[in-house]
Amino acid sequence: MSGQLFIISGPSGAGKSSLCAALLEKCANLNLSISCTTRNPRPGEVNGREYHFLDREAFETQRDQGGFLEWANVHGNMYGTRQSDVESMMAAGSNVLLEIDWQGAAQVAEKIPAAVRIFVLPPSLDVLRHRLTSRAQDEAEVVNFRVAAAVDEMNHAGEAHFRVINDDFDEALAQLLKIFQ
Repeated sequence: MSGQLFIISGPSGAGKSSLCAALLEKCANLNLSISCTTRNPRPGEVNGREYHFLDREAFETQRDQGGFLEWANVHGNMYGTRQSDVESMMAAGSNVLLEIDWQGAAQVAEKIPAAVRIFVLPPSLDVLRHRLTSRAQDEAEVVNFRVAAAVDEMNHAGEAHFRVINDDFDEALAQLLKIFQ
């Protein structure tokens, strides 16, 4: 029996990573597919845990060889999901969680129409800006760029099967758990 594929998308700062971490703790048969990226690790991130950190040449080689289920250029960095990772987990009967942007979600949906798409939204752009600023990981110009990009990204929320507004974390998590059950 093969597992189900779930995709969580949303703008940077919406709370996707925190919600995914909580889901993984609460859902025994759910495994996160670790994405590849060309961006630099943030403080505390470990290669192979949060991402597979690749240089641009290695990423492009894997992409050109058809190794990614999806890939995208997001904020000037490349991100992609290895098709072999997802296929092997699903073949083993595990449900698989992808935390990817809307572009990648659209690519996956074309290849795997049964994938369940979920879009996480912030309650407002002001809250999003505050979250991005308070994590103190990016310069002001990067925060401004991410907020501007979020407006476009949120226009794609309607492409998902489910939309969850992350205003109250526990409430958003409860909504996600209902979707996964």
